[in-house]
Amino acid sequence: MTLSGEQVQRSRAFARRGTGNPFWHFLRGFIKHPVMVGSIIPSSKTLIDRMLDPVDWANCKLFVEYGPGVGTFTQHVLDRMTPDATLLTIDTNPDFTAYLDGKFRDSRLQAVTGSAADVRQIMAELGFDHADYILSGLPFSTLPPGVGPAIAAATADALRPGGAFLVYQFSPKVLDFLKPNFERIDRGFEWVNIPPAQLFWCWKDGE
Repeated sequence: MTLSGEQVQRSRAFARRGTGNPFWHFLRGFIKHPVMVGSIIPSSKTLIDRMLDPVDWANCKLFVEYGPGVGTFTQHVLDRMTPDATLLTIDTNPDFTAYLDGKFRDSRLQAVTGSAADVRQIMAELGFDHADYILSGLPFSTLPPGVGPAIAAATADALRPGGAFLVYQFSPKVLDFLKPNFERIDRGFEWVNIPPAQLFWCWKDGE
């Protein structure tokens, strides 16, 4: 079925208001961009807490998230951040960006449509040289050829010394992209999630 121009505009306005069922937005995003969405089921609270536990929030001024979707992690990050910190979300799907803009009325959130491989450029446009932490649930194993290595390398370059790349995946293949860029990688596994997830905390050692 082809939507009329008016129907498309109403759909976009609906997303911008941040109303409706988040699962519907997540499902629609998965259908439109399946290789860019890791799972059709949002992450569990248990997984979120474990992934964010190592973050030094008192000294975090810029937290970046790749592929935020409908903001499963977003509120949890905002709740932990200091008042002067910034959360930058980067998603290739403009529907998700519009949804986040409408759902979260927090001046600390900067929701951007773009590629994670361009993280340095996006950060620079917002006035940041480095990020303290970067979070990703992007499915590295199914990304188009060359995209995974480009994102991993750009991420390592974007982090400050002592910062970390926080990654949750459903395939260990992500290590092929992480190991060339990070010498110190802590690993974990979370059963309380659908599907169970592998967790990685990749540290950029101080210079």
